[in-house]
Amino acid sequence: MQVQLMVVEGCPNKGPAAVVLRRALDEVGLATVRFTTRVVTSQAEAEQLGFLGSPSFLIDGRDPFAEPHHRPAMACRLYRDDAGTSGVPPIRRLRQALKQAVDTAAP
Repeated sequence: MQVQLMVVEGCPNKGPAAVVLRRALDEVGLATVRFTTRVVTSQAEAEQLGFLGSPSFLIDGRDPFAEPHHRPAMACRLYRDDAGTSGVPPIRRLRQALKQAVDTAAP
């Protein structure tokens, strides 16, 4: 499994996003999975990657939180849940995305 955290330079949510990602990986039994962090530096790169804002998460090359109406952007990204909005996704949704990726990869 390949997991990547993508951010823009100076993203205030980079640290919290890394913490929630590590915790989610650990909680779903993927403690040995390491993730990389990529800094997106231009709008052209954002468009090439399909980067929908900072922070974004890729699990095996797919953004589990992508919504069809969002466009690539060099901007902060907000995640919504029942409690409101946050600069990081709710951990339960991140755990669910990781579990789904494991289930999809299983033979």
